Amino acid sequence: MSSSTSDEASPQGNPTEDLLPNGAVLATRLADGEWHRLHPATPLLRGGLFIIALGGIVLSQLKQQLIDLVLGGPHAHDDGDALGFVTRDGRLVPILLIVVAVLVLIVVVFYLSWRVHTFRITDEVVEVRSGLIRRSYRKGRLDRIQGINIVRPFFARILGAARLEIDVAGHDANVRLDYLSSSNADGLRLDILRLASGSKEREQEQARLADPRGFVEQRVSEFVAPELDPNVAPPESVVKVHVGRLIGSILLHDTTFALILLIVAGAVGSVAIGRGFAIIILVPFVLALGSFLFRRFTRSLRYSIAATPDGVRVGFGLLTLSNETLPPGRIHSVQVRQPILWRFPGWWEIKVNRASKSNAKGADAQRNTTILPVGNLNDVLKVLGLLLPSLGDESTALLRDGIVGTGGASGFTNSPSRARVIRLLSRQRNGFASAPGMVLLREGAIWRRLTIVPEARVQSVAITQGPIYRALAVAHVHVHTVVGPVRAELGAVDRDVAIDFFNRVSLEVVEAVRSDATHRWLAEEKHA
Repeated sequence: MSSSTSDEASPQGNPTEDLLPNGAVLATRLADGEWHRLHPATPLLRGGLFIIALGGIVLSQLKQQLIDLVLGGPHAHDDGDALGFVTRDGRLVPILLIVVAVLVLIVVVFYLSWRVHTFRITDEVVEVRSGLIRRSYRKGRLDRIQGINIVRPFFARILGAARLEIDVAGHDANVRLDYLSSSNADGLRLDILRLASGSKEREQEQARLADPRGFVEQRVSEFVAPELDPNVAPPESVVKVHVGRLIGSILLHDTTFALILLIVAGAVGSVAIGRGFAIIILVPFVLALGSFLFRRFTRSLRYSIAATPDGVRVGFGLLTLSNETLPPGRIHSVQVRQPILWRFPGWWEIKVNRASKSNAKGADAQRNTTILPVGNLNDVLKVLGLLLPSLGDESTALLRDGIVGTGGASGFTNSPSRARVIRLLSRQRNGFASAPGMVLLREGAIWRRLTIVPEARVQSVAITQGPIYRALAVAHVHVHTVVGPVRAELGAVDRDVAIDFFNRVSLEVVEAVRSDATHRWLAEEKHA
């Protein structure tokens, strides 16, 4: 294990000389297999801002006493306050020395913590060492990467820094690098994706050349742009979320409606029983509603989604900017859902299951599972085309029927007539279909849902029956994937059809897993 280190802010090398271990051109010098340090401003961003804020609070509380102390006011030596205690009997100098010593100690601890926090990227793993007293070591395999997210918090953007989070399959297996310079974060993501893809090409145009812009122009671009690499991610998003639609979708969302209904019911009940003061109990619910509306709105602004050579790039955010790349094959299931209040405007949202749990928030302030916060039918079909390219154009009619259709005209096998007892309103929408390498499950007449599971991502298949289902000769089908907001299951399926579905999908899953090569999505074809 190499013990050499170099500063993260070191200049980038000549792209014709710095090569990845697989022969591809380096975008930065941070993926050369050596140990590197984080951005020099990391200690300030991690703990320094808290100290500054705490000092500001203390000064604001003692401002009058400080003014009187300087100008000789009536409260200059008031024994009844903390400042008076400090300034009398010669205590000021010793206490100031203690405060300075504590601050120096904190600075030294932050500095030493930054010095020992190092990382390195090889052609197989990403490793991070940290901890001054309690040492920590994390390692993530590149072939298990589920996505790479770059988050630019507001204060970090001021200092030209960004947080790079590498989502690795497994519970709490993610590797975070906070913070890097904004340009190096974007370049390092490209390097990691090149390594993980198995690409053997030496593509000169993929190297990040030295930025010809001046310092001020570059810093302004880093501060306002959610995406710093337009040569890799197309500048135009496949779909756009307009502000009016975003506001409308938030106001008509299930959560918003439930919170408003609860607040109104509580207020009316308090007045009806003559206890108007009880309305104060509703304050936490009002604050929760305001927080939900604000976070969802700010996190979904400037939404963008586009295809790149290394997967789908999703960007969003107003104060905190975030853009994430999802490599091919990392989506384990997709669900297109329509809340009941979105029915009239024809809006939908798309959620996914992934084999990792990111600490970063997604486009609607949820965990990174919402890929499209709101869109019409055409937007949904475009996003599905990016997430599931293997469906192809020939599956458009099947997808459209799965989203808005009923019956089995486009290939869906629906629940039998005898299932009307348990699927009174949704029987004509309750069914499944198959597409190349995919399983589609459609359900819901009031809250419509279409769930799509790539066969290569299926963990297991199961069918179950309870007493009522046995009496009706129907079964419940489960297509198990990784844990997430999407549950791929369908009830009230004809028993014999469910058994055939189980046998057929089980065989197809084995073949799909055997032929899946998305873990090395750009690897050269052997002996092509």
